[in-house]
Amino acid sequence: MTKHMLSAVIHKEDDLYVAQCPEAGTVSQGSSIDEAIANLREATELYLEEFPLPDLGRPLLTTDEFMEQL
Repeated sequence: MTKHMLSAVIHKEDDLYVAQCPEAGTVSQGSSIDEAIANLREATELYLEEFPLPDLGRPLLTTDEFMEQL
């Protein structure tokens, strides 16, 4: 099994935490951050069994702040 360093983006929607892996395109949810990450890990591992990712090296991650105009 190939190991990958993948990202998890987490945000809260109502009473659930939603976790997304941008590299694989997988998404999952949970009632806590830990549960959302565990569910995302399982979903991503299952996805990658069928659709392996090419080795692209470590992704570049940056953040920025955007203001919403009302």
